[in-house]
Order: sequence, then C-alpha cells, then structure tokens
Amino acid sequence: MPQWVEAGLWGLAGGGALVAGALVAWFARVPRHVVAVVMAFGAGVLIAAAAFELVDEAEKTGGLLATTAGFLGGAVVYVLANVGLARYGARHRKRSSDQPSESEQAGSGTAIAVGALLDGVPESVVLGVSLLGGGGVGAAMVAAVVISNVPEGLSSVAGMKQAGRGPGYVFGVWGAIALASGLSAALGNVLLDGASPQVVAVITAVAAGAILAMVADTMIPEAFERAHLYTGLCTTAGFLTAFVVERLG
Repeated sequence: MPQWVEAGLWGLAGGGALVAGALVAWFARVPRHVVAVVMAFGAGVLIAAAAFELVDEAEKTGGLLATTAGFLGGAVVYVLANVGLARYGARHRKRSSDQPSESEQAGSGTAIAVGALLDGVPESVVLGVSLLGGGGVGAAMVAAVVISNVPEGLSSVAGMKQAGRGPGYVFGVWGAIALASGLSAALGNVLLDGASPQVVAVITAVAAGAILAMVADTMIPEAFERAHLYTGLCTTAGFLTAFVVERLG
C-alpha cells in the first residue's frame, strides 16, 4: 500500500470517530455529564500527545527555535481564525447547547462547518506526517484523535439538534470533515515527503500549537460546564493514559 494511501486511511479513521459520535448523539440521548467527562479525558489525551508525540519530537529534529516559532505560530493562527468564526456563530460549535440556529444568526451553519474543519485539519496532517521516514503512525496520536473526536461529535451534534438543524446538514458536515481529514493526512504525507527534518519539525510544531489552542478554547470549556470540579481529574487521567501508551508504544 502506498504510504500516502495509508496516511489518508488513518486520517479518515480519525475523522470517522466524529461521525460515530454524531450517529450516537442523533439516535440516542447521551447524558451531558457523560459527554463532558469523556471530553475532559480526550482533552488530556490530546495535550499529552501534543507534548510527547509532537513538540518533543519536533524539538529533537528541528531545534528549539524552529519548534518554538512553529508552536506559537500555529496557536496564533488558530486563535485568530477562531475569533473570526465566532463572530458568525461558531463560538459554541462543540457545545451541546447555546448553538445559534440559522434564523437567529444567518450564516452560522457555514461558520460552524468551517470551524469544525479548522479543528480537525491539524491533527489529520500530523497523522500523515508521522508516517514519513518509514516509521509507523504514533499510537498515542491515533488514540488521542479518536478518543477526543467521539465526544466532540456527540456534544456538537446534540447542540445542532437543539438549534433545529436537520440530518442532511449534520451528517453532511461530519461526513465532509471525515473525508477532509483523510485528504489532509494524505496531502501532508505527499507534500512533506523528502522535506528537510527542520521543515517537518516546524509543520509538526504548528499543528501542535493549533491543537493545544483548540483544546483550551473549545474542549475544556465545554467539559467544565458539565463536569465542573471533576474536569481536572478526568483531564489528568487522559494525559496519564496517553503518556503510558506513548512510553509503551
């Protein structure tokens, strides 16, 4: 199997976790506190993966300066894009409530879809890049993407239903994002094949910065709204789980 195809399949699998969460939320009523606990756990997993699978590896190959610049750059770009999308109704796109309907804010449906894509692209690119050099995809990173995407799909779709959005919109958005995740992973693998270790390190650090900003801006606030004082413990458990997987992998 060509490496870029494998990368695309891993990205599609990560995006497919969003669709799985969306299906559950559409056909079943999952208690909000359960979604919050899983989301807090997933946030911890992503933080650990960003630290040990991405930033640490980027610094080893690209150096501290390049990694720092890329990490901050990724966070800044994500936050600026997120601020812009929030003005059009995508601020609470991961929340099980408070999402605006199209009648309340025109264009919010498109903004939410673009925001969801913005959240998923960095982690997908990382999955594709991790296969470069003949190495296998990082187990901790795959676990982080899947574990975090399921509750994201659950929570966001619950909010979409509450805002009156139909199944065509909901599954059209998540299906498109799953495909875009696969494409992003494949393109990341193809475009960076043969690139210098420094370039790969910077791109990896950019993705890590965007992922950490996404966790802090969207996942943890939603988790804390429902899990409250248990959020820190659940996030810690997720971090420790990913750390153990990374060390044993």
